[in-house]
Amino acid sequence: MTPNPRNAKPSEPTSLSELSGWGRRPVVRAEERLSEDLAAAGADVVLSRGLGRSYGDASLPADGPALGTRRADRILAFDPDTGVLRAEAGLSLRALNALFPARGFASPVSPGTQDVTLGGMVASDVHGKNHHVAGTIGAHVRALRVRTAEGRVLGVSEASEPELFRATLGGMGLTGHLLEVELALARIPSFWIRQWKRPVANVEELCAVLREASAREPFTMSWLDTTARGASLGRGVVIAGRYADPDEAPADTPRMRERLAVPFDLPAWAVAPWSIRLFNFGYGRAQRWLARDGLVHPQPFFYPLDAIRAWNRLYGRRGLVQYQCVVPSDGDGRVFRGLLEVMSEHGGASPVSVIKDCGAEGRGMLSFPMPGMSLALDLPYRPGKTQALVDALNERVIDAGGRIYLTKDALTRREHFARMEPRLAAWNAVRRKWDPDGRLRSALSRRLLDEVA
Repeated sequence: MTPNPRNAKPSEPTSLSELSGWGRRPVVRAEERLSEDLAAAGADVVLSRGLGRSYGDASLPADGPALGTRRADRILAFDPDTGVLRAEAGLSLRALNALFPARGFASPVSPGTQDVTLGGMVASDVHGKNHHVAGTIGAHVRALRVRTAEGRVLGVSEASEPELFRATLGGMGLTGHLLEVELALARIPSFWIRQWKRPVANVEELCAVLREASAREPFTMSWLDTTARGASLGRGVVIAGRYADPDEAPADTPRMRERLAVPFDLPAWAVAPWSIRLFNFGYGRAQRWLARDGLVHPQPFFYPLDAIRAWNRLYGRRGLVQYQCVVPSDGDGRVFRGLLEVMSEHGGASPVSVIKDCGAEGRGMLSFPMPGMSLALDLPYRPGKTQALVDALNERVIDAGGRIYLTKDALTRREHFARMEPRLAAWNAVRRKWDPDGRLRSALSRRLLDEVA
């Protein structure tokens, strides 16, 4: 057992409170127990929860208390020769970014926010702008320390418990409570980014330029206008980059900047389809005017929305649903034009829309990416209408042989997910082996993953 020099109590009971993911829907009333000693936490907790940055219901407990991990954030070991880090599951990517780039190391994979924990990154098997070259975070995880549903504490790796290890990568916290993560960091020449941008006229050109960029650069992504029409549908900008060499960058390591906060919920009209169309038009124009090559700070490159604290309040009290899918694609853009046309038919609009290139499927049994491209949409929640839009998008994704990202999902139906995910039965068999009584469960698992008698 890892020593606990802080002499903390196993867990700190809390009263019932309202919990939600980053999309702010759904909301559940549940108990969250914060603990600095995850291995000794109560046996009745049904889910571990980090910083709550999954968008939908993945981090929400079902019928029981959640274990909050964010106080268990110690670095336990680091080898400067190999870059291998061992840390508690509650260590955040923000803390990692504050410590290691100055030492010549960074996370090998970064999602779109640094306000996530190592445990959450593993549970989601997160991917980043470099998936086509680096894979998911699971490709860089050496070992895990896990407390099973029955209370056993195990070291888990490809060598010791390969099935449990692979089921835990992308397993949404449902195969055991993550206690520690051993991760190989990437050695970097500097933390500055050498970036280039290219405006594109429509989604077909976007996908072609993105695929070309991915053949040359380790980091690629794109922003697109989902509200444009006709031949301009999906116009946007492709962004690519790499870590700058020392002779291209300042000698100092860039620090993450102070952030503004959204002080209140915006009114519903601020995220109405017409206002999003105006925003997309203006933002797209600005991106074309400001498109430039050169040295940039890592924060706007990796984590643009982290510049605004509580930015989810921009979507008002109803919240937002983020929808992310991946489909096989050779870069011609046809399947994405079809998805965007579905958006238009349902009156949907997204101010933050991203297409990224994806590489090979990871070793996680429910890991999200597959060879092809992914589309992420931020959808202001509209009662009834957003569910119908997600249903229609899912039908297109199923027809294209794709799937959705559980970490972002809030509205996919069980029957749709079953048609997308032929790996589910094998994953459920491993989960059942290690949790025969079904003690670990979340709102997402109840909606999509739990076996139905």
